[in-house]
Amino acid sequence: MSKKATRYLIGADGGGSGCRVVLADASGKALGQGVAGPANATTDLAQAIENLRAAVKAAARDAGVKRSALGDSVAHVGLAGVLNARVAGRIAAELAVRQARVTDDRVTSVAGALGQRNGVLAAIGTGSTLAAQRGDTVQCIGGWGLNLGDQASGAWLGRALLEHVLLVHDGLAEATALSDTVLKEFNGDPGAIVTFAARARPSDYAGHAPRIVATALGGDSAARGLMQRGADYLVRALKVLEFSDGDVLCLGGGLGPHYAGFLPEDIRARIVKPEGTALDGALALARAALERGA
Repeated sequence: MSKKATRYLIGADGGGSGCRVVLADASGKALGQGVAGPANATTDLAQAIENLRAAVKAAARDAGVKRSALGDSVAHVGLAGVLNARVAGRIAAELAVRQARVTDDRVTSVAGALGQRNGVLAAIGTGSTLAAQRGDTVQCIGGWGLNLGDQASGAWLGRALLEHVLLVHDGLAEATALSDTVLKEFNGDPGAIVTFAARARPSDYAGHAPRIVATALGGDSAARGLMQRGADYLVRALKVLEFSDGDVLCLGGGLGPHYAGFLPEDIRARIVKPEGTALDGALALARAALERGA
């Protein structure tokens, strides 16, 4: 009689800044974690698949499990930029496990942050998306990528900063310490900024976000203006999502919490800490699939 294969759970979260994977046993106890590079399915699908596979392999290695032993696993993968079933199916096939459900990262982010609560998650990192959960219904806004959206995101902030620097150079905006510093980093050459932008990816732009936040807190008017523009977008999105008194608001992602101080007081009063991360949500969804008899 053959030995029954060990069942594992795989949760994955990926976006423009990187990919993270957790490997757990059937009870949901984490055994190992792995990280790899960017995994945005719209920006670069082949790269997203490659880095997802690398992160799974790293998680298996961290857990002391052979990659070949994961064939009977149940996985839930949440990646930025998964916009249709064709892309989801291709990614799932590449994992080569018993069952892999692939969704965009909004699904896993909501599951991790809100749990069973009604409210809105504003997930603001390299990209941005908002999702309202009421009961079993989830309504999403954003997540369209930097070319056409991702307002308030780190990539959006970084690109807006470079746009501001060029406006300063043209005499159409007021210079600040931040804009002067950025222009000096490009050797005072606006053409170098254009050259950078021609090849820049969202993660490249998002590299400017931490100092935008820091200088905004320090009072730089350009940085504060950019943060306020991002916060104004969030307020408009909350109105569309019919954010009400019975809802909580989670500000997730690396950048989300930094917007709290730029939001109106009535909205700030309903901010709560996320219950968990998108990676936690992915693992919880994988476990739920296993319990349903996957």
